Parts: sequence; C-alpha cells; structure tokens
Amino acid sequence: MTSLDTDLSPAEPPRLVVFWRRYRRNRAALLGLVIFVIVVLMALTAGLVDPGDPLRRAGDPLTPPFVDWATPLGTDQLGRDVLSGVFYGARISLLIGVVATLVAIAIGVVIGALAGYFGGWVDDVLMRVTEAFQTIPNFVLLLTLVAILGSKIEWITLAIGIVSWTAPARMVRAEFMSLRGREFVDAARNLGVSNTAIIFKEILPNALPPIVVYASVIMALSILLESALAFLALGDPNYASWGNMIGQGRAVLRSAPYCAVIPGIAIVLTVLSFSLLGEGLNDALNPRQKKQ
Repeated sequence: MTSLDTDLSPAEPPRLVVFWRRYRRNRAALLGLVIFVIVVLMALTAGLVDPGDPLRRAGDPLTPPFVDWATPLGTDQLGRDVLSGVFYGARISLLIGVVATLVAIAIGVVIGALAGYFGGWVDDVLMRVTEAFQTIPNFVLLLTLVAILGSKIEWITLAIGIVSWTAPARMVRAEFMSLRGREFVDAARNLGVSNTAIIFKEILPNALPPIVVYASVIMALSILLESALAFLALGDPNYASWGNMIGQGRAVLRSAPYCAVIPGIAIVLTVLSFSLLGEGLNDALNPRQKKQ
C-alpha cells in the first residue's frame, strides 16, 4: 500500500459519534432522552415559566384545571398553583436523584473496588458488611435513617444514597475481579505503580460502563423513595416536591383527583425516562451483549 492510499483511508469516527449512532438505534431510548430533556428544561425554567412561590397561595382553593389561565393546571386545597409545583418539583426530584446517585456510586465504587482488587480477608469483611445492608429492605432502612437524621432534604438525599450503594458495590467488585489479572494491570505492577493508582487509573475506567448504566436505575429509585417518604408525610415541607404534592393531594383525592394525579404522572414519566435511558446506554456501551 502506498503512502497515498494510506492518506486516503477513512479515519475512525470519534467515540462520541459512535456512541450516538448506537444509542439512536433504540427508538425507546430516544423517547426516554426526549422526556428526560423536557424534565430538565422544566427544572431549569421553573422560575421563568412561573416565577411565583409554589408554596404560596395563587388563587382560590381547588380551582379545576383549565378554568383560570392564571393557574392553568388548577390549585390545591390551599390555593397553591399546581403548575408551579410541578415545575419546581422537577428541580427537587432531579437534585435528589443526581446527588443520591453520586453518593451511592461513590460508596459502592470504593467498597467494590477494594473488595475486588485485594480479595482475601478484605473481600470477606466488605462483602459481609454489604450483605448485612442487603438483609434490611431499602425502604425500612431509609425510614430508620430519616427518623435518626431528620426530614430535611439534605438528610433525606444522603439517606437515599446510603441505602442504595450495595448493588453498585457488587457490580464493581465483579468487574474488578475479572480485570485485576489482565496484562495491563500486571504491566502497571511491574512498573512500580501504586495500588491506588492501579485501582482508580487503570482498572476503574474499564469497569465504569455497567456502573454508568446502573446509575439511571438508582436515579429512578431515588425519586420513588423520596416520593414514598413525602407521601407518608416524612418529606421536607419547606420544598415543593412531587411526593409532597401527592401526599397532600390524597386528602382531596375524590373531590379533586388532579392534585395527586398530575404530579403522579410527572413521576411516572420521569422514572420511565430513566429506565429507557438506561436501556439505551446499555445498548450503546455494550453492543456485543445485544447481539448475543
């Protein structure tokens, strides 16, 4: 082959382009991305679309939707604007989902990496701790932590992250156990690279794809857990969240079902978007798995 032929050979597309080509093949994943973008835009424009305080009275109590265009989705039993609550609730739900997911992934990565890399007694101890957490249902443990820490949104978010780290830890451990014997790890050891550098710079980047996919599951579960707490009147009343709206709307469920149905639909669509995003990420990051 001449040098001219080499110069004319097509260059490989960037990884981001390849990722997007794989992702867009899944139409359901594209739908999930569209819904997720809409929810993000709602969170970002909450103060622009409806600058009013979602916790303050905006009209007569229990005004039905599409009756007063000042409150197009109606008002609840206290006269608060449902539309404003939905937009501001998107901001709270995404904040809880993202922060709780980061907490869960951080704890899971550290514990799973140490257990999978070192093995032996380190693995035994860390996995016994993981199993101890898994013996208690997540929601029961969450109720306990909220009862101890309090119902502020910061503590609720931290508590959700604490009860969600076990599955990522097991996934990271499995990935590390399969990667710690590879040639590139042995080469790093022979060069005198420290264990910390090997764990976080050599092995962890290769173990991240399944964790990135599972992060979408944790975000969806985080939103559902916060909503369940708020439904039981254990949420933070100082913030407008979809769970708080549903919990307060159950008192007028028969006379004004929209107070609970509208935020409920928002939760369902948001959780669905995360599920579809996870499916698309799995197809894009693990194309071989789809073919098998």
